[in-house]
Amino acid sequence: MAEITAALVKDLREKTGAGMMDCKNALTATAGDIEAAIDWLRKKGLAKAAKKSGRVAAEGLVGVAVQANLGVVVELNSETDFVARNDDFQALLRGVLAVALDHAPDVTVEKITGSHYPGGGTVNDAIANSIATIGENMTLRRAAGLHVHEGAIGHYVHGQIADGLGRIGVLVALESKGEHAALAALGRQIAMHIAAASPAGLDASSLDPATVEREKKVLAEKNAGKPENVLAKIVESGLKTYYKEVCLVDQAFVIDPSKSVAQAVKEAEKTVGAPITLKGFVRYQLGDGIEKPTEEV
Repeated sequence: MAEITAALVKDLREKTGAGMMDCKNALTATAGDIEAAIDWLRKKGLAKAAKKSGRVAAEGLVGVAVQANLGVVVELNSETDFVARNDDFQALLRGVLAVALDHAPDVTVEKITGSHYPGGGTVNDAIANSIATIGENMTLRRAAGLHVHEGAIGHYVHGQIADGLGRIGVLVALESKGEHAALAALGRQIAMHIAAASPAGLDASSLDPATVEREKKVLAEKNAGKPENVLAKIVESGLKTYYKEVCLVDQAFVIDPSKSVAQAVKEAEKTVGAPITLKGFVRYQLGDGIEKPTEEV
């Protein structure tokens, strides 16, 4: 068998655009025959997938799945909205969600992509095969999970084009010993609120300290020249207003803006029949933060 040298792997990579480990595996499987290795990669869809990997995938779908006291949300990107409406793409995302549930709540992209995919191979293989079949670059961008020991996982999908699949996906964890149906209904309402209001964190303590410091600095600079004791009160008051804008528990509840989310949860305890604790939430908006190329005029 021919020695699988770094130069041979590099040569195959340049010819196919496939990843280094894929090239090494192909050469190993074909005893160092580079032409056979190219065919090996093509049969697995890896060469064709790699050639498309440089194209920006900012469309696609966010998927949400809940099973008992576990919930997962994932974002699978494609290049166009047209592909997101393809049955095969949606089936791929549902398969990824099933794998994610197996790992919940400790879900990561790395855990998912290397895991067995329903029907054979890994999730990475399934994505590569879909790229080869559909003809667009695809990326499993992010994934997260939530869990409660007792209670409910509220969930909501905005811009839904199929069950559990849409443009914004939200999970929210409610820990409680209360009546499950009532908890689930409340969880859905809060998830709808999160989709609309896009909070930055659960409460003040969960915000990025650097973000809070930046807000303090802005408030201080806007009121520069005032006495130190007055300035401190202005900054404190300004932060309370800021928290009402960005913290879930302090935001005005979209279902009833006369009360905060925290107040709505407290009132719901009477209906549920037990204390309720908001444990956390996840909100994914499709393509959020992805830089799309601009066409030159």
